Amino acid sequence: MDDHITTDYDTDFLAWLERQAELLRARQFGQLDLEHLIEEIDVMAGQQRRELAHRLEILLIHLLKLTYQPARASNGWRGTVSEQRRRIKRVLKDMPSLANVIDGYLLDVYPDAVDGAAAETGLSKAIFPTINPFSRQQLFDPDYLP
Repeated sequence: MDDHITTDYDTDFLAWLERQAELLRARQFGQLDLEHLIEEIDVMAGQQRRELAHRLEILLIHLLKLTYQPARASNGWRGTVSEQRRRIKRVLKDMPSLANVIDGYLLDVYPDAVDGAAAETGLSKAIFPTINPFSRQQLFDPDYLP
């Protein structure tokens, strides 16, 4: 492997990225830093999955807050719900394969959403349902608010 490629990866990530793109465009596959390319592609995929999970968690937190503390509901809470729905829609438009994993992500992030809602409202975690009370349709319906 060319030491220049490895050094760029370790010392100048942007230069390394640009070099890898140049090699790909020139179809010089034998010169690619495959080990690091594979690692970076895996990292990018993980970032996209985490982005969706994070957006779902924020959406759930605010829907729980609106449901269990309606007297404190604010335009900020409602705005956050709308914003997260827009961002989730954008993520799914760019990466439609993530639509297949939403239900699993909802299961994974719901306990964290309860923790977040409890922390932000001061309510006991015991007040919130142990499983996600919102249907997928409610989660993504731009007109639904509890």
